[in-house]
Amino acid sequence: MLNTSDIGKVFPSVTAVVEKGRLRFFAKAIGENNPIYTDEAAAKDAGYESLPMPPTFFFSLKMDVPNPFENYEKVGASLAKILHANQAFVYHQSVVAGDSLTFESHIADIYDKKAGALEFLVEKTKVSNQRGQHVADMTTTLVVRN
Repeated sequence: MLNTSDIGKVFPSVTAVVEKGRLRFFAKAIGENNPIYTDEAAAKDAGYESLPMPPTFFFSLKMDVPNPFENYEKVGASLAKILHANQAFVYHQSVVAGDSLTFESHIADIYDKKAGALEFLVEKTKVSNQRGQHVADMTTTLVVRN
């Protein structure tokens, strides 16, 4: 069971480097055929320093840690009972291959529905690049089935 006293809890930050090979693989996996995501020359012709990161790749990078569900388990959300309910992004500037991103997350809300049968954990994440520039915000909503 989740505890509303965990609202505001800050998770350890995560840092990940945006790699060209992973960007190309992700673009292929999502069916993105715009050459700026796979061809460095096309990306540079479009004004980018390198391959730009597809918008939803932020979620993949944030999960790129040895145990991506560890923080949720520490606040009572069993991996066996977690469902990913929603993901939202607000973009502030482009990210390209070679950038190093830091993800700073906290629990923004915890609430329940159906007399506690479903609990919701809302996590907010600020993403900054290696220059300390705020590049994006993410909101992740998880459902815990009780």
